[in-house]
Amino acid sequence: MNELAAKLPPRELEAIPVLGSGIGYRDPWFKALTGEEGQAADFLEITADHFFDAPAWKLRELDALTERFTLIPHALDLSLGTAEGLDECYLAKLASLVARLSPPYWSEHLAFTKAGGRELGHLAPLPFSEEAVETVARNVKLARHYIDLPLALENVTYGFEMPGGEMDEATFLTMVLEVSECGWLLDVTNLYVNSVNHKRDPFSFLCATPMERVVQLHYVGFSIGKNGFLIDDHGADVDPQTRTLMEEVLRRCPAKGAILERDQNLPPFAKVAEEMAKTREAGRKCGRWA
Repeated sequence: MNELAAKLPPRELEAIPVLGSGIGYRDPWFKALTGEEGQAADFLEITADHFFDAPAWKLRELDALTERFTLIPHALDLSLGTAEGLDECYLAKLASLVARLSPPYWSEHLAFTKAGGRELGHLAPLPFSEEAVETVARNVKLARHYIDLPLALENVTYGFEMPGGEMDEATFLTMVLEVSECGWLLDVTNLYVNSVNHKRDPFSFLCATPMERVVQLHYVGFSIGKNGFLIDDHGADVDPQTRTLMEEVLRRCPAKGAILERDQNLPPFAKVAEEMAKTREAGRKCGRWA
């Protein structure tokens, strides 16, 4: 294990409780999760944006889930990489939701979704530059003014590297996490997809990143597009390659939990329960979770 990986996590991240094996919440699974089948999940991740200005029935649904699970809010559109600053109206809604849930931490993407006052409609990667590091750090500082809890940033997939880069992705990720004092939501599927699409070794990438800052994992399957290009569409079963990589990640990092993401082609809850059970067992074998 490299020197970075051997470091202890920052105290704020170390204090986050172990959560185990969970799933990203989707409405069709509400009945299962609030019944006996719900014992299959140790915790849930909710997409924060789905509950902004939500109707009363959806907030009742949220409260019912809160009674049974620790809920981790995962934001989509804060756009921490936007140079012109954050949308404080969005941030206030996010802060209100986080206060309602009282989670041990929250998460967002290391990306931008707005530029020049326009909505991009997707998670755009940042250029691997010092200016981008400073932008994220500045925006995180404002976000933490509203939400005084640990923040975990997620690595995203990208079709090509943005112009203006001055370093490789591993160095950029390391600098962002350290300068912004954030944890890492390590998306294992994104790591694998990028590794295949950009022809690099995922294990070498892990050796060059601050694994001690990993708070949580994401994982799911992927689809295969033209010319073998992998697509992170959150719509397929977990593949053996991702499972193997996740088990190696669990051996290397102090992840508090892992979330199965599934947004399309939702299977019966019994299927995702099987996936969560496999992940829980992998965590136990690595000594991460009891």
